[in-house]
Amino acid sequence: MENIRGMKFDLHVHTILSSCSQLTLEQILNNAQAKGLDGVCITDHDTMAATDLIKEGMQENGLCVLIGMEYATQGVDFLLFGPFEKLPVGLPTEAVLATVQAAGGVAIAAHPCRPGRSTDISLLEKGLCRIIEGTNGRNTPQANQAIASWPEHYQVGLVGGSDAHTLDELGQVPTQFTVPVQSRADLVRALREGEYKTVVCA
Repeated sequence: MENIRGMKFDLHVHTILSSCSQLTLEQILNNAQAKGLDGVCITDHDTMAATDLIKEGMQENGLCVLIGMEYATQGVDFLLFGPFEKLPVGLPTEAVLATVQAAGGVAIAAHPCRPGRSTDISLLEKGLCRIIEGTNGRNTPQANQAIASWPEHYQVGLVGGSDAHTLDELGQVPTQFTVPVQSRADLVRALREGEYKTVVCA
């Protein structure tokens, strides 16, 4: 495959498996590359059921489709990537993060400054969460801008996610990887090793 280095992914995309989303898998497959994306991560709410609908990995058209989920805890949401298809819903925050760590996966704090669903700073102070969304496509500019200085105070990496629920939103806030990403294992490895470019609100 050509151009597998420097791959551009939308890490935060919801399909109609999330009740709040209007975006179908067919729309994603047919339009993601035209939006400049090399890959898309399906992160529906509390489910990885998309694995039953699409073969994960490189598609025939060259798009990489990977499956994670947006997992809700008490007031805090995380994008989870790893072997979490059978993860029970509703676990306490620190239990989820411990499970992710033990499984060798990745947890990304989603929309960390969104009112009502903001990230508990103590999780960063304790080193329990190492990656956050530096820019979320559905946050206000003020919420995104508030995150820019966090790496000065905490050991966190910043990625971007469109939080797409519609076709117009798909690809609006991509994350650029500096290594090839063609599988879920590749994605987890690249995130854990910081092989991406920091994404912050302009």
